[in-house]
Amino acid sequence: MTKPPQALITVVLALLCAGILVLFTDAELLLVRWINCGPIATEAQKNSRICR
Repeated sequence: MTKPPQALITVVLALLCAGILVLFTDAELLLVRWINCGPIATEAQKNSRICR
């Protein structure tokens, strides 16, 4: 059995880390939008630019 090149492992790990960061960033933005524009938001917050 041959060992995979170290550069390939580095690229795969970098892509995995980038994917995790993107996933959590999107989840955080959705959470913030739900809090700011959700059922407990004021009318002014619901009419803000971020909620449109």
